[in-house]
Amino acid sequence: MPRAKKSELDRKIFVLDTSVILYAHNSIMTFAEHDVVIPITVLEELDQFKKGNDSKNFEAREFIRLLDNVSQDHMLHNWTPLNGKNKGHFKVLMNNQNKLNANEIFGEEKNDHKILNAALSLKQSERGRKVILVTKDINLRLKAKSLEINAEDYETGKIKNITEVENTNKVVLEDVNPEMINALYESYNVPANEILGENMAKGNAYYILKSNKNSVLAYYNREDSTMERVDKKTAYNIKPRNAEQAFALHAILNPKVKLVSIQGVAGTGKTLLALAGALEQRREYKQIYIARPIVPLSNKDIGYLPGDIKSKLNPYMEPLWDNLKFIQNQYKESEKEFQKITELVNQEKLVIQPLAYIRGRSISNIFFIVDEAQNLTPHEIKTIISRAGENTKIIFTGDVYQIDTPYLDSQSNGMSYLIDRAKDHPLYAHVKLEKGERSELANLANELL
Repeated sequence: MPRAKKSELDRKIFVLDTSVILYAHNSIMTFAEHDVVIPITVLEELDQFKKGNDSKNFEAREFIRLLDNVSQDHMLHNWTPLNGKNKGHFKVLMNNQNKLNANEIFGEEKNDHKILNAALSLKQSERGRKVILVTKDINLRLKAKSLEINAEDYETGKIKNITEVENTNKVVLEDVNPEMINALYESYNVPANEILGENMAKGNAYYILKSNKNSVLAYYNREDSTMERVDKKTAYNIKPRNAEQAFALHAILNPKVKLVSIQGVAGTGKTLLALAGALEQRREYKQIYIARPIVPLSNKDIGYLPGDIKSKLNPYMEPLWDNLKFIQNQYKESEKEFQKITELVNQEKLVIQPLAYIRGRSISNIFFIVDEAQNLTPHEIKTIISRAGENTKIIFTGDVYQIDTPYLDSQSNGMSYLIDRAKDHPLYAHVKLEKGERSELANLANELL
C-alpha cells in the first residue's frame, strides 16, 4: 500500500455512530478538514427510523437526503469530497474482515459491534492516521476503548459550563446604597445605571439587592434601562415562596418576555408556577397548551404496553393533571375560579397532551408550556420555537441534570442549548429555582439522598 502523504496523515478519520446522526443530521459537515466514515450498519439502522413524526425520524430523513446530495455521481464506498474548501472527505464503509472481531470478543452479534468492527478495519487499512469513533452512546465508547479504539462524544452544540450558564440571569449585589433600595420601594423603578453603573446587564436579569439596612428583589428592564421592584404577586391563588419563584412568576407574567426557561430540581415549583401564570393570563390567549415529551420506561416504545393509546399515555401526563388539580383545589367547588378550570378543560381551551401531538400544528395566540424540556434535543427546541406565531408565549421547564433520554446529557440537551444561546436576548428570560417548596420530606430527598 502506498504511503500516505504527511498532510493526509495529519487528517483524522471520524467514524460516526447512528446516535450522532439522530442527534444532528448535518454532523458529517462539522469535522473541518478531517475525513468522516459512515459504517454501512449505520445506514441500515437509519432505514428503520425513516418513518414517523419524532425528531429522530426527521433527522434520519434529512441525513439520507444530505448524503444523496453530497455524493452526487460518486460511489459511496469511495472517498467523496464534502462541500466546502476546508472540508474533508467521506465514505460509507462496507463490512470488512478484521483480525479482531468485536462480535466474538463480546460474545454477541449486534449492530454496535459491527460499528466497532468498522473502526477496527479502518485502523488496519489507514495505518498512520488517527481513527476516532464518535458516538453519544457512553457504553459503546467504553467498549471501543477496551479495543484500543479512540472514542469521543459528539461535542458540537455542547455547552461547556452549564453551571455558569444556568445562573446567568440572577445576580446578588451586596453593599448597595440603602437610599436606592428605598427609592425602589417608593417609586417602583429607578434608572439602572444608578445601581449598576457601567455593569449594565445584556438581557432580562433579576437581582437581589442588599445593603446593611435593607434588601429588595429587582428586575432589569433592558428596554427602558430601569431597575424595577419585583413583588411576590399571586397568580390564580399561587404565591411565590422565595425570591427565585418570585422572579420566575414575574417572567411568566411579563408580556414583553415571550420566551422563558425555568430550571430546577423536583419540587421547586417549575410547572406549578408556569400553569398558574398561564391561568392568570387566560384571557390574553386563545388556548393554553401544556405538553411534555414521552420518554418510555427503559426506553422501550409505548407500543409494548397493554391498552389503547389513551391508557398508555395517561401515566406520562398525570403529573401535569396533578398540578392543575392542586391549583383548582386552592378554591372551593362553589367558587367561580374552581369552575372556570373545569370549563377551560371541557371547552379544550386548556389542553394537556404529549408533545408529539403538538408537532405540525401552528402555535399562534397560545400560551405554550413545555414540561420536562431537558429531554428534548436542540433541534426539537428550535422546531417548537420556530412554530410560534403572533401573540404566543412559550415556557420551557425542566431539570438539566435529570435526563431520561438516551444520548442526551446536561450539556447537550435542548434546554441547556436554549439557555446558552438565548441568554442575552430581550425576548428571553431564564430563572433557576434552587429551593424545594413541595415539603420538608421532599427537600430531604433532594438534599441527602
